[in-house]
Amino acid sequence: KLLPKFDKIKSVLSLDTNIPTPKATKKGDILIQTHYAGIQYPDFLQAQGLYQIKPKLPYIPGLDLTGVISESLSDSFQKGDRVFATTIDNGGTGSLAEYCVVNEKNCWKVPDEIENLAECANLGRNYFASNHSLKVIGNITSDSLVLVDGASGGVGMATIELAKAMGAKVIAGVSSPEKASLPESVGADIVICYGKDKASFTEFKKNVKEASSRLGHPKGVDLVVDVVQGALFETLVSCCRPLGTIAMVGFTAGQQKIRPGLLLIKEVNVVGSLWGRWAKENPDLHYENVNDILNFMKSGTIEPRVNRIFDLKDYEKAFEVFEENKGKGNTVVCVHQEQRSKL
Repeated sequence: KLLPKFDKIKSVLSLDTNIPTPKATKKGDILIQTHYAGIQYPDFLQAQGLYQIKPKLPYIPGLDLTGVISESLSDSFQKGDRVFATTIDNGGTGSLAEYCVVNEKNCWKVPDEIENLAECANLGRNYFASNHSLKVIGNITSDSLVLVDGASGGVGMATIELAKAMGAKVIAGVSSPEKASLPESVGADIVICYGKDKASFTEFKKNVKEASSRLGHPKGVDLVVDVVQGALFETLVSCCRPLGTIAMVGFTAGQQKIRPGLLLIKEVNVVGSLWGRWAKENPDLHYENVNDILNFMKSGTIEPRVNRIFDLKDYEKAFEVFEENKGKGNTVVCVHQEQRSKL
């Protein structure tokens, strides 16, 4: 059961070595030997019982995994295929295990050009959320200007990469100057610090408006991808052009009440960004979108990357990254080291 109070995230985690290997039993099932499992902020929240999806305890964490197929009951995949998959049908849990069964609709072949499976082991938590905000909610084009906060985190960096791959311009917001190098490294046009207090938020608003004008958008940004919310939110509203949109992905700074009057005056749309429901209702489009992301990586338009890898024996450290507010970029756990033959 959930502990009513705990000091550290490790107190609710344990490594169980006595779980039987799952089996592919029905048409479309794929049994994957997991090589890498992605762990991000939502997995940290879920382990504390603070995420919107609350699995029955005990459960195996993890939405994302990459690995090699051990058994396939799908006509589209075969044993030995290198794949990326999600456990969305299981509530986004189950990937942090030596083997995992997924349905073929939640599995994609990894292009040979992506040499390290660790580099695409966080597509679901990071890139799916970003892609949904940019394409489905924001309808961005090559003429769009996007502002993303929390830009050194997993979703933030993925948003920059995808928006730039789609031809848009990007302003990246970070909470402190030392975090600026990561969004710069993935192509942000301008990086601005918003700080943590009212005075710094006011300065941030001024700087964003100036940056928007320099980038050809004097009325403000077309889309804000907001993973922070909290006290920063009203500043983000003021950064939008009239009829601009804020896609709300998360609340890393806590949830702030939204004043309807401010939205009315600024003429800003605020839309919750959850890709899972849309993906289930539009499976073909979702599958195509994920292949687009993989093809961006295949071509080098997006450089495949992993920011930190922990061995399975050190899996707790992957969660502690977020407990210590150090969750920059992509975090993965190595469950099984990939061995690729070289011709």
